[in-house]
Amino acid sequence: MPEAQTTDAGIWTVEKARAIHDAPFNNLLFLAQTVHRQNFDPNKVQLSRLLSIKTGGCPEDCGYCSQSAHYETGLKASKLMEVQRVVVEATKARETGATRYCMGAAWRNPKPRDMDALVAMVEGVKALGMETCMTLGMLDVEQAARLKQAGLDYYNHNIDTSERYYSEIINTRSFADRIETLEQVRQSGIKVCCGGIVGMGEDPADRMNMLVTLANLPEHPESVPINMLIPIPGTPLAGAGPIDPIDFVRIIALARIMMPKSYVRLSAGRTAMTDEMQALCFFAGANSIFVGDTLLTTDNPGEDKDTALFQRLGIKPMELDTQ
Repeated sequence: MPEAQTTDAGIWTVEKARAIHDAPFNNLLFLAQTVHRQNFDPNKVQLSRLLSIKTGGCPEDCGYCSQSAHYETGLKASKLMEVQRVVVEATKARETGATRYCMGAAWRNPKPRDMDALVAMVEGVKALGMETCMTLGMLDVEQAARLKQAGLDYYNHNIDTSERYYSEIINTRSFADRIETLEQVRQSGIKVCCGGIVGMGEDPADRMNMLVTLANLPEHPESVPINMLIPIPGTPLAGAGPIDPIDFVRIIALARIMMPKSYVRLSAGRTAMTDEMQALCFFAGANSIFVGDTLLTTDNPGEDKDTALFQRLGIKPMELDTQ
């Protein structure tokens, strides 16, 4: 079994990643669990909540997305949510155990007229004692600085897939645009939340390359969401076949090994996972999930189902002061 190099960013090649990814499954999981235990409590999982603060009408053409204005998905576009409503929803999330609150808007980038409301949302959620996260598309230097000053802890901006496969999925925004936004976020002092989506027709090498890109950033993303594609009727990827469950677990394990101190989050697609598949993902190093009935516009297992699974596995939710 090859040894994982788990301490420094900038050391990974796809060949090194493949040697670990393609190892016998039991060896891979053993290494991932070993790395996980060196950095986290193996029986605690972070609970986050995601709210769509502005839904639909996005000018980007991401081939997986129900919110793109390019496709007829039946989703009606909405205006930016009122600040007080966001704070009320965050309060409900805190009461059900969420420690991080993520707010997402279907934009290419925020407009100047939106910034005051976004700042107020961050301040309102922060005042509840929760970690704050936003995903708003591309940011410039000034916008990132304002959000940092307001108390934004994390900014989510996924690279989605490998640089090679990227143009097969998105044409209205380049891979370099994604990396530039990550740099703006990091320079502002906001923590980075960045991962991708698997099951979009990419090769296994594309999944590895996606993780190599993330692991070779100057600093590893503090949070790495791994999404399993939910095929949305009306989008170009509506007919995509499901990824093999074992292949998905391998990517979770590889992400844990390559970015040992990052939170690895099971994100979209959990409704299509069996309890046994999720259990393997937790064993492979996943230690964060979104709770609630919806993720932006798609279904998500409810709190009751997650609570029941946690009880069966002996997993407890993380508390904010343990992070």
